[in-house]
Amino acid sequence: MTNNRNGNLFEAVPDNLSEECFETLAASKGLLIRRIVSTGQATPPDTWLEQHHGEWCVVLSGAAGFRFADEPAARTLGPGDHVLIPARARHRVEWTSPSEPTVWLAVHFD
Repeated sequence: MTNNRNGNLFEAVPDNLSEECFETLAASKGLLIRRIVSTGQATPPDTWLEQHHGEWCVVLSGAAGFRFADEPAARTLGPGDHVLIPARARHRVEWTSPSEPTVWLAVHFD
């Protein structure tokens, strides 16, 4: 899809992945839009992610547990649920559905 002007976010969704699949849909200075497919992957235990840019994510299908470091427990995200991750906010993916692909749309921005 990266070289096309149109596509379908649910086309050719891989399953049973050993690692998450990241596909760049659009990119320009200060902006990156990616489709992410997870099939049971999670952030390694006791690891927190932190990035220098903001990110907005929406779950299109499947489910995931998402947590900020300052939260006592993960929030469950399902289709249509979205989260804004401010720059430098420590966060992690606690789990993704092992029984169906979790398809995310992630928008990274400065």
